[in-house]
Amino acid sequence: MNGIKNKKYGKIYICGAGPGDPSLITLKCLDLIKNSDIILYDRLVSSDILKLIPENTPKVYVGRSSGDPTTNQFKTNQIMLQHALIGKQVLRLKGGDPFIFGRGGEEAEFLYENGIDFEIIPGISSAIGAAIYSGIPLTHRKFSSSVAIVTGHEDPMKEEKSVRWDKIATAVDTIVILMGIEKLDSILKKLKNNGLSDETKIAVIEKGTLKDQKIIIGDFKDIRNKMENASIKPPAVIIIGEVVSLSDRIRWI
Repeated sequence: MNGIKNKKYGKIYICGAGPGDPSLITLKCLDLIKNSDIILYDRLVSSDILKLIPENTPKVYVGRSSGDPTTNQFKTNQIMLQHALIGKQVLRLKGGDPFIFGRGGEEAEFLYENGIDFEIIPGISSAIGAAIYSGIPLTHRKFSSSVAIVTGHEDPMKEEKSVRWDKIATAVDTIVILMGIEKLDSILKKLKNNGLSDETKIAVIEKGTLKDQKIIIGDFKDIRNKMENASIKPPAVIIIGEVVSLSDRIRWI
């Protein structure tokens, strides 16, 4: 079909559900939750958001945890295609924003290649939501004029790693790392070896924007011990830079 859309088929909505707090989803996302024929959701979609789904709407968990086979994406694609071919309106519901480490681009490419109509709805990324709910401005006129949002867990199937920690270390004022808890020691070592000091401020935010959000603040010397004492578990957002020091003053929760 190669991108030639067939009007007889259904439509797929690739939609960001935001960082967890159900009050942060868009009105369009809520409308799709209420009116779609079937919903395919990820593991980062919070339980409070799942409660918004009508009882008679089928929902299918298609999330992939760390260590799950990469073939899981193939199955997700096939489920979307299967329901679109019989004329269903499908909501592909993702945590955060679908185009920030959410595989939304890959899924849209698949739908295009198979001639399926689709629409993409943005959501608040956990990188932004967790920072704001922790009182950390990612940019600030005095402290930060640049931000990098980086994955801490690259696709194991890639032949060559593309995250250049040696360049990122001093290229931007604020570094936000998603999916980086499991490799945090290695990441911090690379950043330190390439210009960041032991005193560089670090925030680790678990369950950002949710009622049980945890915020741990430290530096390169003590952040690991503080995380262990607080029993921090993935997924969590890591923020590195001088703006972290503002959390104590402007944290509003």
